[in-house]
Amino acid sequence: MSTPTKKPGSATGKRSRLYWGVPAVLVALVLVVLLAKWMTGLPAVASFLADYPGHSELPEGAPVGFPAWLAWQHFLNGFFLLLIIRTGWQVRTSTRPSGHWTRNNNGLIKTKNAPTKITLELWLHLTLDALWVLNGLVFAILLFASGQWMRIVPTSWDVIPNALSAALQYASLNWPTDNGWVNYNALQLLTYFATVFIAAPLAFISGIRTSSAWPKKATALSKAYPIELARAIHFPVMIYFVAFIVVHVFLVLATGALRNLNHMYGGSDDAGWFGFWVFLASVAAMVAAWFLARPLFLRPIASLMGKVSR
Repeated sequence: MSTPTKKPGSATGKRSRLYWGVPAVLVALVLVVLLAKWMTGLPAVASFLADYPGHSELPEGAPVGFPAWLAWQHFLNGFFLLLIIRTGWQVRTSTRPSGHWTRNNNGLIKTKNAPTKITLELWLHLTLDALWVLNGLVFAILLFASGQWMRIVPTSWDVIPNALSAALQYASLNWPTDNGWVNYNALQLLTYFATVFIAAPLAFISGIRTSSAWPKKATALSKAYPIELARAIHFPVMIYFVAFIVVHVFLVLATGALRNLNHMYGGSDDAGWFGFWVFLASVAAMVAAWFLARPLFLRPIASLMGKVSR
């Protein structure tokens, strides 16, 4: 009796890659730490770290601390982003949709052609996208109106060597001094800038190109911005957001969890427990939304905006 041949890409192959991939990543991380420790021990590198401690000076008049609106924006952004990543992955990998949704053609916006039928998963993804973009617009307005933009927008070229200094300190496990209540380190500043002003807009412009909202008769525009390019951008941006969330949460918890959580959720620069409990409530809301985002609960909501079919 012959043994069946394992096909490439099978479940066994995936488990094998995972089995060897995790140790390989751990070994690579250890090597990075050892290399960084060796480098920071060199006189030239030590002098560089002394000249550039890891943070740039903020412009005069930069605000200190975090207003209450930023806590709400932070929660809503994380809430929508988590569900967007989940539904985006479902849209990408689902082979059997749980239902379909068709927009009503008797509302404020009417079209001559029949409305496009999309899966229920895609409807939820697009709905969350719209809410996330709306929240982002409110965030941007408040960010510039309050002066909080000065905390995440580079205003001096020394942010580059300071970011390199902060990266070396993180890699050597001799982490830079954390004082996010007053000023982020340069690596944090550049990361937040890239997330807010580069990754988020890229997610929007690539997402709308691949959605049913893109005008089908815009031939010249579609040719100038092909859907293949949008897809090549959209998935890597999702991977970036996943990596950002993982690293961001890890550093928040590893560099003084209570103080950091009070910064964002408690509105104070102390190590009390109020921010932790607010954060815990926000996590509970995210977990509840994750499990409630099922066809049983989605169909009644989707039917308010269109026709739902199984």
